[in-house]
Amino acid sequence: MSAAQSPVLALACELIARPSVTPADLGCQALIAERLRNAGFRCEHLRYGEVDNLWAVHGDGEGPTLVLLGHTDVVPSGPVEDWRSDPFLPEIRDGVLYGRGAADMKGSVAAFVVALERYVAAHPAHAGRVALLLTSDEEGVAIDGVRRVAETFRARGERIDWCVTGEPSSKAALGDLLRVGRRGTLSATLSVRGIQGHVAYPEKARNPIHQAMPAFAELAARRWDEGYETFPPTSLQISNINAGTGANNVIPGELQALFNLRYNPTWRAEQLERECEAILQAHGLEFEVRWQRGGEPFYTPEGPLRAAAREVLAAFSGAAPEESTGGGTSDARFIAPLGAQCIEIGPVNASIHKVDEQVSVADLEALPDLYLALIERLMGR
Repeated sequence: MSAAQSPVLALACELIARPSVTPADLGCQALIAERLRNAGFRCEHLRYGEVDNLWAVHGDGEGPTLVLLGHTDVVPSGPVEDWRSDPFLPEIRDGVLYGRGAADMKGSVAAFVVALERYVAAHPAHAGRVALLLTSDEEGVAIDGVRRVAETFRARGERIDWCVTGEPSSKAALGDLLRVGRRGTLSATLSVRGIQGHVAYPEKARNPIHQAMPAFAELAARRWDEGYETFPPTSLQISNINAGTGANNVIPGELQALFNLRYNPTWRAEQLERECEAILQAHGLEFEVRWQRGGEPFYTPEGPLRAAAREVLAAFSGAAPEESTGGGTSDARFIAPLGAQCIEIGPVNASIHKVDEQVSVADLEALPDLYLALIERLMGR
């Protein structure tokens, strides 16, 4: 760490320098756990399969529990030669920190750590509990990460009242958006069976492409709902269709398709599964479908968490934040079913998953102050 580097910038650089492509952690959580133990936190490493998870807690059970939620894994960099600098050698140019994970989300994780260190140093006898939960399985299949930790928490009666996820949520300036919910995600792998044959003798075959297209058209055109609160309407997108032998004179014997629904709290996953299967059956298809439930939607209504976040973000950005349920999914979808209210606050998301991922150094250095102000607003000074 150079004399010019702030604690959050130094830690962010140290984390970025570890190429922790999902589900690898490469010592990020051990580094953080050592720091937090020195600050008085009780740290528990929960490893499931190839995934590392860290649960660090300060305080006792009297009072609310506030959890800061993040991940130490990153997506692959893509071709290194497309980057202006090595994606895993953090570099600062013109007031901007470049590197894979700078925005998503090693910058936020570093800010969480610094904010927690500062909070417990200033308030060693605070009421309730403040905690950090990290995983190395957010960018991947998300099976042995927070999903699995939540199962462990449920089994042992772990209580979480409030959860703040550090996902990069801001649009143009730090603090201009407060995410108060997320849609659910449901994916399907569909196989439609036909009878293979020669294209000149269609009466001796059954073309699964021809059979499936009307059903696909109905699925894609259906108006599933009119939205819910601040959520947009539920949508279904067909993302892949594959059939055929590669020859233009062969009717295929099978079609495979992938589709995904992003849905609001109007629905539960099992309801959507039944509705989709009913449409497929109504078109007389011979099919099999495998469903993958990525997570149910969650929504945080007005209450102490949302009010505190709104006030803090308004103070930092100079204007009330937009309050949104847009975007994809986050690990908060696994924490919300435990009874927690969940929000997401983080840096600008313009460069996430892209070449030359970046975060403004000024924004990064403001993040610990923002998170600290929110902790103090919720947990007391």
